[in-house]
Amino acid sequence: MREPIRKLTDHIVEEDSVNHQITVAVLDEPGQGGAHHEYSVSYHTLDGAHVFQDIAFQNGPVREVGVNGNTHEALLAILIDRLRSFQKGSFSTRENAIALTHMEEALMWLQQRTRQRIKRGVEGTHAV
Repeated sequence: MREPIRKLTDHIVEEDSVNHQITVAVLDEPGQGGAHHEYSVSYHTLDGAHVFQDIAFQNGPVREVGVNGNTHEALLAILIDRLRSFQKGSFSTRENAIALTHMEEALMWLQQRTRQRIKRGVEGTHAV
């Protein structure tokens, strides 16, 4: 694993929470748009294994470099699916419902942004 640029802590609630045991690290310098593209999530399992899961985001305009990473929309779709599943089962909560609503709204706004970029003919480019 590469040395992280910095570690994120926004996911940590309390020292006793599971998220306190999960490390989220930024692995690369910001790109042209100012955002990072490579992250690592790591944790230790009960048997002592150290697990690393890398998450790579699209880096560069699709029309120039092709698809080379995830999008915010893809990750939100996963989170939305998980919360919808919890809401159908015994882990249904008001907090999950509110989080789900906001994730669905976030996805809608990102999709709206994409639709507008398609209409302007700039989707997949660095053009604003």
